[in-house]
Amino acid sequence: MPPTEPLPFAAVDLGASSGRVMVGHVSGRGAGTLRLEEVHRFPNRPVRTMGTLHWDILSLYGGVLDGLRAAGAAAGRAPASVGIDTWAVDYGLLDASGALLGNPVHYRDTRTEGEAAKAGAVLSPSALYEATGLQHLPFNTLYQLTAAHGSPALGAARRLLLIPDLIAYWLTGEEGTELTNASTTQLIDPRTREWSRSVADTLGIDLTLFAPLRGPGDPAGRLLPEVLAETGLTGPVPVTAVGSHDTASAVAAVPASGDRFAYVATGTWSLAGLELDAPVVTEESRRANFTNELGVDGTVRYLRNIMGLWLLQECLRTWEAEGAPQRLDRLLREAAEVPGLRSFVDADDPAFLAPGGMPDRIRDACRHVGVPAPRTPAEITRCVLDSLALAHRRAIEDAQRLSGRAVDTVHVVGGGAHNELLCRLTADACGLPVVAGPAEAAALGNVLVQARAAGVVQGGLAELRALLRATLEPRRYEPTGDRAGWDRAAALLAGEGARR
Repeated sequence: MPPTEPLPFAAVDLGASSGRVMVGHVSGRGAGTLRLEEVHRFPNRPVRTMGTLHWDILSLYGGVLDGLRAAGAAAGRAPASVGIDTWAVDYGLLDASGALLGNPVHYRDTRTEGEAAKAGAVLSPSALYEATGLQHLPFNTLYQLTAAHGSPALGAARRLLLIPDLIAYWLTGEEGTELTNASTTQLIDPRTREWSRSVADTLGIDLTLFAPLRGPGDPAGRLLPEVLAETGLTGPVPVTAVGSHDTASAVAAVPASGDRFAYVATGTWSLAGLELDAPVVTEESRRANFTNELGVDGTVRYLRNIMGLWLLQECLRTWEAEGAPQRLDRLLREAAEVPGLRSFVDADDPAFLAPGGMPDRIRDACRHVGVPAPRTPAEITRCVLDSLALAHRRAIEDAQRLSGRAVDTVHVVGGGAHNELLCRLTADACGLPVVAGPAEAAALGNVLVQARAAGVVQGGLAELRALLRATLEPRRYEPTGDRAGWDRAAALLAGEGARR
């Protein structure tokens, strides 16, 4: 029987620009209750050394420890469990003693340039997609490993842990590879949900580097005595595997009823697509650059990765570095007054992947498309948001066509759910109602999987989402206006994509 009082669960949620530790208070009694509070937030600042871009993983781990200490103080007791979700694809290497062999390399580093072409000469893109169902992205773990082939660090490595599993290892001393994140490596068969040994063997990747697979809800160890001492918590405190790819946790927290929905998980990236029961690994799907990542409860996240609010984040960084910092709230108000669809770009363009000089790159891309280049920060912001809405539309339309699954609602979750202009533009571009929220979807999905593993709540995704709907108040945006302008812009971008 579920406990009478709500239990606290600590969600460690590491994003590309910041980390946070949240405490979710969950009760399964009656209709159930769910309350989330942020107890600690800390920056995630990558560091470039000797030409290589790294994650400052020890600083992040220090933030996790501080957050767990704050979680205990906020709850007045140790959390009933701890779960960890982060971004995908990146990893740390451990030697035979379990020591870290250098800071993990950032996925935006240039070391993977040209690796996809080299791999394609050995294993065709069609064969690779048929085996793994994963979208071509130049920084997939597969290409990071082929780029590292022959390096001293990889030669000395005895274990490879993806970022959430590395954090869990330091907290518990136990090794594992959580499945939803493993599915982003381009080494998992989405049908069997096991490693694709044929791909690994063909490309010379040693799968024994990976720890055993585990899924959302599986036990991942207990906090070590030294961690308890560091955080002031009283043990035992279990660590539970969740959807450790943050998008897997975010999609689990989409407050949908039924299956006729699309989602856009927004933040540094926009992940736009559908939740399916089986992967789509057709050649048409590959050419459309869709990915089949694994989700909670045996689901498949059929989606396209879109550059996302990274475009605007990089513009803000550039303006600040130039001595002209912009307040985001004011910028969004001014952008709402700028005429729509005057300037737009292909938000999927890999030219936007690297950091630095984003306003000028956006202007150049507009000229290439054949639309006016935006001049002011407000005009650039409107260009970015119109472009993202067009990319959301394209991904959702393509996903329906390729999967045969029709939708009637778009759920926007993650940080972009707070961006009213982006939500409104997405509704108009798609011609579908947008339900915005929760903004902290990754942390909520993390907490709910932990609570279910602890027996506090029962059921599948439908029951978890019912609890979300009962306790959250998302905002709804209905499509307005004529779609002709969106149709013209989409057609122009489609023609540009065909030329490119």
